[in-house]
Parts: sequence; structure tokens; C-alpha cells
Amino acid sequence: MMERANHINIAMIEDISTNGTAPAEDHNQQLCGSTVSFHNIEYKVQLKSGFFCKRKTSPNEILADLKFLDILAARKDPSGLSGEVLIDKAPQPPNFKCLSGYVVQEDVVMGTLTVRENLRFSAALRLPSSVPQSEKEARVNHLINELGLTKVADSKVGTQLTRGISGGERKRTNIGMELIIDPSVLFLDEPTTGLDASTANSVLLLLKRMAGHGRTIIMSIHQPRYSIYRLFDTLTLLVGGKMVYHGPASNALDYFANIGYPCEPHNNPADFFLDVINGDSTATTMTKVPCSEDMDFAELSDSRQSIEERLVEEYRNSSYSSDTRAELDRIVQDKKCISCSKSRTITYNSSFFHQLRWVLKRTFQNLMLNPQTSVAQLGVNIFLALIVGAIFFGVKDDQSGVQNRMGALFFITTNQCFSTVSAAELFIIERKLFVHEYISGYYRVSVYFLSKILSDITLRTITSVIFSCIVYFLIGLKSTAAAFFVFTLTVTLVAYTATAMTMAISADQSVVALANILMTITFVFMMIFSGLLVNLPSIMDWMSWLKYFSIPRYGLAALKINEFVGLKFCDEAVIRNTNISATVTNCSVSTVGLTCTGEQYLDYLGIEYTTWGLWENHVALTVMTFVFLVIAYLKLRYIKKFT
Repeated sequence: MMERANHINIAMIEDISTNGTAPAEDHNQQLCGSTVSFHNIEYKVQLKSGFFCKRKTSPNEILADLKFLDILAARKDPSGLSGEVLIDKAPQPPNFKCLSGYVVQEDVVMGTLTVRENLRFSAALRLPSSVPQSEKEARVNHLINELGLTKVADSKVGTQLTRGISGGERKRTNIGMELIIDPSVLFLDEPTTGLDASTANSVLLLLKRMAGHGRTIIMSIHQPRYSIYRLFDTLTLLVGGKMVYHGPASNALDYFANIGYPCEPHNNPADFFLDVINGDSTATTMTKVPCSEDMDFAELSDSRQSIEERLVEEYRNSSYSSDTRAELDRIVQDKKCISCSKSRTITYNSSFFHQLRWVLKRTFQNLMLNPQTSVAQLGVNIFLALIVGAIFFGVKDDQSGVQNRMGALFFITTNQCFSTVSAAELFIIERKLFVHEYISGYYRVSVYFLSKILSDITLRTITSVIFSCIVYFLIGLKSTAAAFFVFTLTVTLVAYTATAMTMAISADQSVVALANILMTITFVFMMIFSGLLVNLPSIMDWMSWLKYFSIPRYGLAALKINEFVGLKFCDEAVIRNTNISATVTNCSVSTVGLTCTGEQYLDYLGIEYTTWGLWENHVALTVMTFVFLVIAYLKLRYIKKFT
């Protein structure tokens, strides 16, 4: 069995036997939960070394950084797993992770929703559709009372920016999200993390009470205080991935005293166990290694290794180990012959559209209740629109108007690209929440992805339309309804495409800062080929193909066609003289220093200004949007390989 070194796992099951499995039910005593037994568990991963063609792959047995709870809860990739985990003497079903409860170490609830709304969300998606809504609501109310959350039931959980409920109440809300399905087995990964001693004690008392009502509770915990330790029924200690004790928690101190490691008076048993398996206890340091202060690092490591080996050997020869093996052999003999695939599957209790309705509702609620993602973005866009409108206010139909129009359109296009950087947070901030809910069978990946897309598109559409209305009329661009509609459509499409690219880049990232750097570099590179900083027809052939990947190029080209076609920047006499001069000298209009029509300027830029030329850019933006969205979706699905 492999586990994170020097870690404690606790099974909280009433009247537990020495092997970690529950005995036959006695109705005169407290109820017992399901029997969870694990047999010859090992876990290996493939390590890659070398570079490119010389890259080698070798199997490595994990002895550290392995979460034992993930193995028991069927939340590890089974490709490197050997051995088996039985539930009530039967193999785990492929969808066991959807049937059991798993409370992760870091709280994963939507902070902008209330406690009741979070529990309703879990009930709506995890309970079968056949369960009537009244019964789901009754179960939510029952859990609120059972978990002691009545006073804060309608209070927001809280985010980093808004104050919410306390840490203990948040942890109990997380537990309630898993208890909605009334699982027979509940796993908890260090449930006291981030809680003060009093709050941690109240959470564990709650779990102890639930264990007495017929539920198996298995948890890992880090250095619990004595009032918490004495609540445990069964204790499992692992060091270097190997078991050094498994049996009743109340007998652990006597066991270690019998093998030469007595616990000092007034010492916390949990701290003592960690000291022993680390080789740092007083008994180990003073009696086993008398001159440890004079030892160098290598000698100290060897000493600790020898202590680990001794602890493992002592346990193998103990009565606890033999009793456990005997009980496990009996379980294997009575094992129910059910053919179950080792592959992990996720099952859902609700339809696609039912999931979409609830997830979309929660996503919009979160969007509206998060001022930094809704009000702030709208306010920033309005502010920038006013600034741009003031700078380029009332452009004229003369030579300065050509430059001012180009500057305004370039800024508008660039602003639409860079304003979508905020979309990088869509998948990164909620990564842990999404992974947990997806694995637990709340919803499909496609449902979550579509909900995020629809909510963000709604926000981008509103901000783009408001931005267009302000900036268009302040600058004084072409005053026709058709031109305004095309302008707004183009600005919105640029926002969609840039958002899709941002999602494609950030979907598999875990750090917002890194995603922002990648997107900024990409957008800056695209700006070079937008058509303003460099004359695109003059670029060398071997580099000219890069312009086809520039989002600002398509947006700026569409805006220029929409604005410049039909405009005149000179008097009629000057236009006639300019045309004659250009014909006689067989030169372009730029050679005489005047740009008198919008069409002449578009010719100089190498832009096809026909109706098809306009819509061609729109089609290109639409195609790029769909391509980026497909990439983002595939990346999001790829995340599940690591869970």
C-alpha cells in the first residue's frame, strides 16, 4: 500500500474490528456503515526522462505524494493501480466515485451563493429525476438542521472579496453537499485544514455523530489534538508508502510502547506517532540514536531509514497484522463474484438539459453577484469609450480624418482583444470546483463548458453594444444605420474571437498570471500583422502567411471597409485633378501626397472593399471562434485524465 510519507489515515466507524471492517450489525448498539477493505494496493506511474528522440519512459512505484484516500475513493487513474478495493465484499462499481461522498481538503462551494442554494444545486443534479422537488427540498432542510446551519442557511458562503460564513460553517456546507445523496461511505481529506481548534473539534464531533448512525467515515488528518484523536475508532499509520500500524486507535499507544517507543506523559498521541515515524521522538532520539546531534545529514537519513524498516517489520510480525490478514482472507473467500471493469465511469442522475438549466442558472447568478466580473467590466468599457470618443471627437472629412479614423479603428479593435483577458479566469479560478463536481457526477463537461460560454458571450455582447453606441457617435463615423450595424457586429465578433482564443490558451493552465503572459504575447504579435503598423502587401512572402492568424487584422479590415467606402476627403476639383495626375504619371495616388477617396486608401492598403470582402472578414472571425472553442473544450476534457 502506497501513501504520502508520515501520514495518518483514520477510519471513523462505530465498533470497528481490528482490520478496519465493521462487524455484523447489532441492533442493540449503534448502526454500522459499509465495509471498505483494500487488498495488495500498489500504485505506479510512468516517468519520462531524456530529450525528444532519446526520451525514455520507465515505471516508478510511488512511495510519496500519493493520496491514499483517492485510491479508496476510486479517484485515481486505474492504469497504474494494482490490487483491489472491496465494498461490502464486492468489487467497487465503475461509478463508485459518483455513489460515495468525498470532501476535498480545500472547500469547493460557490461563494456567491447561499448555503441553501448550494445544497439545492447538489440535490437538483445528484438526486435522480424521479425524486420529486418537494422531497429534494425536504432533504435540503433536513441537512441544514442536522449540520447546524439553520442560522446561516440564507447567508452567502463568501468569496475572497466578500465576507461570508465562518470556516467551520463552510466546511459543514461542503460536507452537506456530499451528504445529499446519503452515501454509505464518506471520505474526507484533512477536514480540519484551516480551522481553529474549537471549530475543528465541532466538525469532528459532527462526523462522529454521523458515524453512529450507519455511515462509514474515512479521513486523513494532520496532527489532530487529543480531544479529536480520542473520537477515532480505527487508526492507520503509513510511512514511506508502507503500513506501520492498523488497528484500534485506543490500542496504538500500548502497541508502540511494547515495541520500544513509549509515549511521554502529557504528549499528544497524534504528535507522538508522527515523531516516531519521522525518527524525531524522544524515545527514538535518546535510546536508539544517542549521538544524533553529531550526525551529518547522510547518517541521519540512514538512521531514519533503519527506523522506518524496523517499524514496518515490527508491524508485520504483530498480532494486529496477522488478524488483519486473516480477516482480509475471509473477505476474499466470501467475495461476491461480480465482474466489474477496472475502468472508471461517471454516471449522471439527470438529463443534459436539466443539468444545463441548473448550471447555467448558477453561472449567471455568480456573474451578476461578482462585481469585478460584471459591473467592473462594463464600467471600464464605458470609461474607455468616453476616452476614445473624446480623443477622436468629430473626425473631419479631410486628410487628418484619414489618420484619425485609422487610429480610432485600430484602438477599438485592439481594445476589444485585450479586454477579453479577463476570460482567462473563467476556467482557472473554478478549476478545483469543476474537477470535483465533474468527477462526482454533477454534470457533463459539455454542460459546464456551454454554460460558461453562454454567460460570457452575454456579457461580451452587452459591453460591446454599449461600447459601440458611445464611441461610434462621439467619433462621428459614417452616419448610416447599416454602417452602425456592421460596426457593432464587427466589434462584437472581434470580442467573441478574442474571448475564444483566451479560453483556448487558459483552459489547461492553472496559474492566471502565466495565462495572461501567453495571451499578451499572442495579442501583441497579432497587432503587428493587423494592417496599421506594417503595410501588409510589402511583407516578404515567407512571412506574409502569418497575417492569416491575426484577429485584429480581420476586425480592422472589416471596420475600414465599412467606414472608408464612399467617403471623400478632397473637393471635387482636387479629386478630378488627382485622378488625371495619377493617370498621366501612371502612379498610385500616394505619389502625389493626397488620399481623396476611401476606396483609394483601401487600394493602397491592399484591402478588397467589395461586399464579399467585408463579409469575408466576418466569416474568418466566426471560423476562428469555433476553432478556438473546440480547442478549449478538448483541453477541458483532457483535465479529467489527471483526476
